[in-house]
Amino acid sequence: MALKYSIFLPQGFVHELGAFCDPIEAYETLTAVAQTVEACGFDTVWVADHLHTATSEQHHLFESWTTVAALLRDTSRIRIGQMVTCNDYRNPALQAKMASTVDVLGHGRYTFGIGAGWHQPDYDAYGYEFRAAPERLKRLREAVQIILSLWTELETTFDGEYYQVKKAINQPKGIQQPHIPLMIAGEGEQVTLKLVAQYADMCNITQDPIGMRHKFEVLKKHCEAVGRNYDEIHRTVQTHCVFADSDEEAQTLVAPWTPAVFPGDVRDYGLVGNAKTIRDRLKAYEDAGAQELAISFAFPENPDTYLRFAEEFMGG
Repeated sequence: MALKYSIFLPQGFVHELGAFCDPIEAYETLTAVAQTVEACGFDTVWVADHLHTATSEQHHLFESWTTVAALLRDTSRIRIGQMVTCNDYRNPALQAKMASTVDVLGHGRYTFGIGAGWHQPDYDAYGYEFRAAPERLKRLREAVQIILSLWTELETTFDGEYYQVKKAINQPKGIQQPHIPLMIAGEGEQVTLKLVAQYADMCNITQDPIGMRHKFEVLKKHCEAVGRNYDEIHRTVQTHCVFADSDEEAQTLVAPWTPAVFPGDVRDYGLVGNAKTIRDRLKAYEDAGAQELAISFAFPENPDTYLRFAEEFMGG
């Protein structure tokens, strides 16, 4: 299977919209990016779920669910999804309902991604309790069971330690069958990847190819333990792209926020360099088991960024 390519929308979390004073102009830039990558043949546009910018500064940052809904109406072919929505920000039964609605809005082009949550400044600022990781993961386990039930059953009753649902009805359930694709993001080997094996249609990790290969081997073992076909799970990996005429030029243009997201130095393994270097690294990702690359680009608000990548590496 050939690699698929998707992009992170320049939504504002790492100050991509810092140059815009007018919020309408900022949003229309997002729409223009989504329409450009749709025309170029990218598979998916991903939207992050954050409430503050990475450094809590006064820059535009658009909320994920409303942005997804708008983009599904502003586009016609490309998939739109969150990578990923934070379980703790919204009741899981409500999120199941919201997801079903936006899948209808997009005529079956929505991907639902969820995670346990990690960015404590969001929690603190908006009044959510930032619990210890084991509890956040337990809550996530209950949440995905509720969400899947509301997508597939006529009624859902769930009496968990953290969530209770009583004869909940969800109509319409969305367009896609057997249900909206469910991504669980994260790479914890004891809990998160086991949840992927048990419940998810997709996973997402952030690793270099060596680390990625190891994480996928762990996932495969969890699949064997629960009787799941490993090949049923679509495997996505985050990476960063700076395409330039030389490796040296590209390395100087890597976004300054990347150390907070990527392990090690993304210059050493990401899509950073000239055309030959990037081709070699695309092959390394594919050989290690990636099926889709979720790419954050340098200069993401510039349509030429995507046009050049598509023409060089996607046959655009």
